[in-house]
Amino acid sequence: MVEKTDSESRKLLGRLRDTLAEDSAGQERLDRITHLIADSMQTEVCSIYLFRDQGTLELCATEGLNAEAVHQTRMRIGEGLVGRIAKIGRPINAANAPAERGFRYMPETGEEIYTSLLGVPIQRLGEKLGVLVVQSKDERHYSEDEVYALEVVAMVLAEMTELGAFVGEGAAMGARHQHPVMFRGTVAQEGTAEGQVWLHDPRVVVTNPIAEDPESETRRLTEGVEALRVSVNQLLSNSDLTDAEERGVLEAYRMFANSRSWIRKMEEDIGRGLSAEAAVEKQQSLARARMQSVPDPYLRERLHDLDDLSNRLLRILTGQGRETGSEMPRNPILIARNIGPGELLDYGRSLRGVVLEQGSVGSHAAIVARALAIPLVVHCEGAATEALTGDPILIDGEQGVVHLRPEDSIAAAFRDKIAMQAKAQERYADLRDQPATTLCGTTIALMMNAGLMADLPSLQGSGAEGVGLFRTELQFLTRNKVPRRGELAALYQRVIKAASGRRVIFRTLDIGSDKVLPYMKRDDEPNPALGWRAIRVGLDKPGVMRMQLQALIRAADGGPLNVMFPFVAQFEEFRDARDRLLQEIERERRLGHVLPSSLEIGAMLETPSLAFAPRQFFEEADFISIGGNDLKQFFFAADRENERVRKRYDTLNVSFLTFLEQIVRRCDATKTPVSFCGEDAGRPIEAMCFAAMGLRTLSMRPASIGPVKHLLRRVDLGKVREIIDEARAEGAQTVRPAVRAYLAAEGWAI
Repeated sequence: MVEKTDSESRKLLGRLRDTLAEDSAGQERLDRITHLIADSMQTEVCSIYLFRDQGTLELCATEGLNAEAVHQTRMRIGEGLVGRIAKIGRPINAANAPAERGFRYMPETGEEIYTSLLGVPIQRLGEKLGVLVVQSKDERHYSEDEVYALEVVAMVLAEMTELGAFVGEGAAMGARHQHPVMFRGTVAQEGTAEGQVWLHDPRVVVTNPIAEDPESETRRLTEGVEALRVSVNQLLSNSDLTDAEERGVLEAYRMFANSRSWIRKMEEDIGRGLSAEAAVEKQQSLARARMQSVPDPYLRERLHDLDDLSNRLLRILTGQGRETGSEMPRNPILIARNIGPGELLDYGRSLRGVVLEQGSVGSHAAIVARALAIPLVVHCEGAATEALTGDPILIDGEQGVVHLRPEDSIAAAFRDKIAMQAKAQERYADLRDQPATTLCGTTIALMMNAGLMADLPSLQGSGAEGVGLFRTELQFLTRNKVPRRGELAALYQRVIKAASGRRVIFRTLDIGSDKVLPYMKRDDEPNPALGWRAIRVGLDKPGVMRMQLQALIRAADGGPLNVMFPFVAQFEEFRDARDRLLQEIERERRLGHVLPSSLEIGAMLETPSLAFAPRQFFEEADFISIGGNDLKQFFFAADRENERVRKRYDTLNVSFLTFLEQIVRRCDATKTPVSFCGEDAGRPIEAMCFAAMGLRTLSMRPASIGPVKHLLRRVDLGKVREIIDEARAEGAQTVRPAVRAYLAAEGWAI
């Protein structure tokens, strides 16, 4: 067995660098590399397996196995020892490989004469690219230094793959970041856009994984770590967090930046031939591998801190990333693994769209995207890895499809679609000041949803008659501490003034479920959507509710005030919340403050239980808004975040429409105004059917008002109601086909 010294390890990396620097085709490079490694490690075999697709490995180069097996031998991930290495992402060191569990013999390779095997994954920051293997005839347990040497070579291969070193004539694998890619995700905000990629967390590319001068690289690392420490200390000193737990998190972050063991490991990697950047990335890859296997959430979070520090240090060493001042493309579409509401607000309306690997349709980012009226598609796994800043990209927020580096034919069809939408918007603009009056003479009030001051200019431009829902939680979600009463009062007053006399309905704080305040300790609930949220939090945290109600009263400044409580499940919750608002009105009266000229107190009906509340509830509520998004998921018991079930249930399902009709009848009996608020209100066919069921007010995103009004002005609700009733009588599950057939017969394509 050959023990490798540090200098021998550097010698191997030096030879590898020279091989990679030669001007040759991709396949020839891989063949030379396998020969070089086998010669250096004194093994009879060295083979490189690369992923042909996400689940299949292919033998792409070998020294020692049958040459005819190259590009012919394939295996599924998890199949045989090589497939197992790819699956677990860790080395396998077997002195007697055929005796190992899961060993699979590939007869076409001629490997039956080889006994020992050492295989390591070729991966970069958790992204698996293939497997590097050496084999010998003798039973041989490879030393720690040999395992390390092979891991380092595998990491360098991964880096060179990123740089396209194996692309070209005879290449073993295709060019990365060059081919068209389509992602299917989940629609979180509708809309379409064409632009260029802007990566929120740019991918750092290490162009010099191998270095000749360890002393120089160690100095670079030391200087980079010192710059990192300075930036972390500034982050901590500039933070105004007062909560001990939150400061403890930042202190732990600083502790990692000063970790001697972390730095020592990187110095050891440099001593064995890696550059400073490659040493950082090697330790980062190990941390990410541990992160995926650690069950404890606290330890996972700490490993995430180390991952983030590694990214910061890599950007310092390479000069890559946002800190370098690179300019955002002209039509940027943001791609990120995930993003917070504050960060998204920082980008503002400069973005044309957003694509997230994670996220949810009810996340903070989705709320902000709706407020900014930019399309958002979530659950696009791999998008942040595959894309590069500046890549052309198309985002279809209607279908949940993203085209990265699209082919010309797809781009042309997409531009035609955008042009048709723009032409339709011109038609809708002519209707801005016209009422949404149907052919049968029924007028439907169309309101808009909002959550930011940035939304309010849309009130005039869209033709909305008012704000049917102003989400007050965004001002809480985008800060690192509870906003002051005076700040909220000033904001709410600006909203009222911007509405220029139009009605504004303020929904009180709707947090919980997937909307967790950064400064509020999150409870681990088995089903947060059915847990401690919205009005439940407000009633249990009377101080926060009281402060917000006082801010709303003062913001009215003697004018009308409309307040709505979210997620009310039973009459007592509404009565309790209503009493608290009236108590604050009385308190303001005693203090001599100006009171609202009128006060209307309403509730969002988002749970089926509230539809069956006592008559007194409908008598005491000044208005009711049906919260369609939540109501639909509870009605069908189908989580709207779950793609496997949410699309199985149609809003125009006969049962759901009948339920809405019952709510309308109960409200009519007590003369309580009722509206429908949610994404479905902004879909023309759904809006038409809601109006046919008796709803006279709809609240939606501003961009939907034009299309909805355009259809409503061309239909007779009596005729639509007849079609719905006929479908119900025939036992149809949904009225959608019948309604579409009616519109088609009238010549109205939707």
